[in-house]
Amino acid sequence: MSPELDVGMKEVSASAYAAAGVDLNAAARAKLHIGDIAQSTYVGGVVSLPGAFGGVFDIDPNSDYLTVSSTDSVGTKLRIAQAMGRHDTVGVDIVNHCVNDILPAGAEPMFFLDYIGLNGYDEGLIAEILTGVASACVENGCALIGGETASLPGIYDGEDYDLVGFIVGRVKRDALLKPESTMPGDVLIGLPSSGLHTNGYSLVRSIFNTDSDPSALRDALPVDGRTLGEALLESHRSYLNPLRPVMSKVKSLGHITGGSFAKNVPRALAANVGAVLDLESWSPPPLFGYIQDHGEIADEEMFNVFNMGVGMVICAAPEDVEFLLAKLDDAWIIGETADYDGSEDRVKWRG
Repeated sequence: MSPELDVGMKEVSASAYAAAGVDLNAAARAKLHIGDIAQSTYVGGVVSLPGAFGGVFDIDPNSDYLTVSSTDSVGTKLRIAQAMGRHDTVGVDIVNHCVNDILPAGAEPMFFLDYIGLNGYDEGLIAEILTGVASACVENGCALIGGETASLPGIYDGEDYDLVGFIVGRVKRDALLKPESTMPGDVLIGLPSSGLHTNGYSLVRSIFNTDSDPSALRDALPVDGRTLGEALLESHRSYLNPLRPVMSKVKSLGHITGGSFAKNVPRALAANVGAVLDLESWSPPPLFGYIQDHGEIADEEMFNVFNMGVGMVICAAPEDVEFLLAKLDDAWIIGETADYDGSEDRVKWRG
């Protein structure tokens, strides 16, 4: 097993999530095998190893640029969209998620492709999804150059559908962000999420039983007056535009997605570097407390499943922190890096 793949293989607490159908520990073990299989295919030009947020490939050694690609799905957030009868926001979700997955390489998007699988051809549904996809592509400056709409009755039943995205971007060779550049004593900076983004929805659906009775989605949240459904459909935020002007001061980036901090912060760090995160540096948005209270979920599991209000973590040298905080209005210091020898948790908490 290559050290680059061992980015957080210690068991995490997520028993309620596993009961809802998503076993984070099993997923991590499966990804190790996937990484081994993937590496057996590598030819000249592969720059990144399995475990990176985006795959980096050197298409032309004479070019100033490397290509970076990624793919992902919206996941079971689609069930919330179905229950709410609104499908444009998930189109935004898939584009922004993919944009954020190539950002940790320092890449900007060039083009995007979508896949919609469904039972039959619902023209209104397809148009609504693609309206969201197109608006996010415009916002991120990338072209929607193609995709696939597949009618697969027997695979998708009733109103079921799936939404997947594929993105390709590029980064200058000398601007490629490398986790190996991080070291103990660097500073970790948080950028806020816009909500759950695209992770943790299987647990949320289980807590509120929305598949069988979606009425809970119409309940007003006690703080901001939105319904639970509206808050859950809040689009995944893109970090491209705020980070673009400051990338020269960024050492690495961790996109806080599936597996939250324990799985994703290590992906932004060198093999001998761990992280210490300060719980008192921010207050998770009320939506997370609402979910936690209704599901009676332990704090540890909440921080292992959800982003808890943090969508991206920046690793930077101490001398660059003041500049970054001045340029990123909503950023804050969330912790720092430390020595890691493999004998304990890679991500530790204080506070």
